[in-house]
Amino acid sequence: MPKAPRPLVHLAPREMAACARSTVSHYQRHAEDFRDGTKDHDVSQNVEALLRHLPGAPPQRILDLGCGPGRDLSTFLARGHVPVGLDGAAAFVAMAREATGCEVWHQDFLALDLPAARFDGIFANAALFHVPTQALGRVMGELRRALAPAGVLFCSNPRGPDIERQQGLRYGSYLTFETWSRFLDAAGFELVEHYYRPPGLPRAEQPWLATVSRAR
Repeated sequence: MPKAPRPLVHLAPREMAACARSTVSHYQRHAEDFRDGTKDHDVSQNVEALLRHLPGAPPQRILDLGCGPGRDLSTFLARGHVPVGLDGAAAFVAMAREATGCEVWHQDFLALDLPAARFDGIFANAALFHVPTQALGRVMGELRRALAPAGVLFCSNPRGPDIERQQGLRYGSYLTFETWSRFLDAAGFELVEHYYRPPGLPRAEQPWLATVSRAR
């Protein structure tokens, strides 16, 4: 299996833990504002990208990684699937459980505890870019192991010229399509499709990269 790309930044264990804590604390502090500000965001293009590549008809088992307040859990539930949420912010976990009635796990992205071969699809919408590149290969490998055979991983991340940095309380990695693709390949995923968002705009005005990959 190919090796993952070299990390953009090398962090000591305490530095990596601090990045995770600060990012979660941002969402914890602003949970209600985030819920109200994103509840009407149209991510139907991303939802459809995952659903059309799932290995079977509903109900399929879907992990919403970084589920936030539960907006997309509700969508998957309404489409006849069996979604499970996961988030690092306790406030989001509580909101998502109350809003959807779904099972929602409170887990740190850097310390995932996922059952093997549990899910047919994983929906990581605006989530994995918060993982430092030093840990990204390991985390993506854990997601790969959580997928059933032929399972599908959807990811949407803000793209950039391969930079990684702290911005306020939030930590982020902003990767090119080429670098992101190498992380997918090294983790055992085969790229199925990719696109840029928002749709219909010049590439320079499309800051989001979306990929759909199938577990090999």
